[in-house]
Amino acid sequence: MPSRHMLRDRAAGGHARVTYVELFFDLVFVFAVTQLSHGLMAHPTLLGLFETGLLLMAVWWAWIFTAWVTNWLDPERPPVRIMLFVVMVIGMVLTMSIPKAFGERGLIFALAFVAIQLGRSLFTTWAVRNHPFQRRNFTRISAWFVASSVLWIVGGLARDGMRLALWAGAIAVEYVSPAVGFWTPGMGRTRAEEWDVEGGHLAERCALFTIIALGESILVMGATTAGLAWTPMVIAAFLASFAGSLAMWWIYFAVTAEAASEAISHAKDPGRVARAAYTYIHLLPVAGIIVTAVADEWTIHHPTGHTDLKTAAAAIGGPLLFLLGGLLFKRAVFRVVARAQLVGVLAMVALAPVSLAVSPLVLSIVTTLILLGVSIREALVHRARADA
Repeated sequence: MPSRHMLRDRAAGGHARVTYVELFFDLVFVFAVTQLSHGLMAHPTLLGLFETGLLLMAVWWAWIFTAWVTNWLDPERPPVRIMLFVVMVIGMVLTMSIPKAFGERGLIFALAFVAIQLGRSLFTTWAVRNHPFQRRNFTRISAWFVASSVLWIVGGLARDGMRLALWAGAIAVEYVSPAVGFWTPGMGRTRAEEWDVEGGHLAERCALFTIIALGESILVMGATTAGLAWTPMVIAAFLASFAGSLAMWWIYFAVTAEAASEAISHAKDPGRVARAAYTYIHLLPVAGIIVTAVADEWTIHHPTGHTDLKTAAAAIGGPLLFLLGGLLFKRAVFRVVARAQLVGVLAMVALAPVSLAVSPLVLSIVTTLILLGVSIREALVHRARADA
């Protein structure tokens, strides 16, 4: 099949739709997010936080690079569809390895991750072989994945702290690669403004991943509440948690998501904007939602009494990451400072000194009120601009 037949058709006046194959592909990452949140609950230590954070970065990297590939390649074409199905199978192995990634299944996790990243990149290099610019670009990307794969596999064979150090080096190599244009000896680098990006499609894909994370938070609070006696305190904790998830949805989807899709679609350099806003920054609100889901589970289980350190850190840290991500995201896409989210970030920081002196329920209610305040302010600002 000629490689030109694997590229998406770029329709004028609109953006490429997200296909059912892509939605089916995302189901693997629903499971991955669940594994990550449960892993953090099981290991609520500083080391557990670092390990879960690294695994989240790896999961996000596997997903976002696939989203970039399907921004160029058409998932409705049989070879591309088969590639996605293969990545799904390996992704299930990767996800099932997460609970013991820093134990007995480290090598399995590493091999699965390398297979996804390098295999997908080599396939795309072949798929765009008749397009010199894209072929060179994915050849560079493949070279970077070869370099990081050594650290992943050696780390999978190592033990304890050495594995964490090697994998941190591997993820650092992969995360720095887009920032330097995948510079490769003898091939140079790719400039972001040269990337032919369908901004609306990429924005929609990342919005769907946000839905995955929010879905996990709903699942956690629902499953936790269902297994407990429905006392007034438990019900109050559930309602505060649900309102917090609702506020996060409102902040992201009521205003930001659609406007960002429109902005990136008409940007002069959509590749640069997409690299900053979606490849890098978008991980922060996703991480914030996951950490908040962990805080919700702990709060619903123990709504009364003084808040312990882990619950306070999660209850404040989750919304803080979410708001900080939104602040940086709007700066990257719209070139503005979102004052409501900046105030929200400062409010979360100011809440930290008193967090251990109040109950988890009170802390949850206060963080939820901050999120609701930001969502209301964002909606008012958006309405005022629309009227103007």
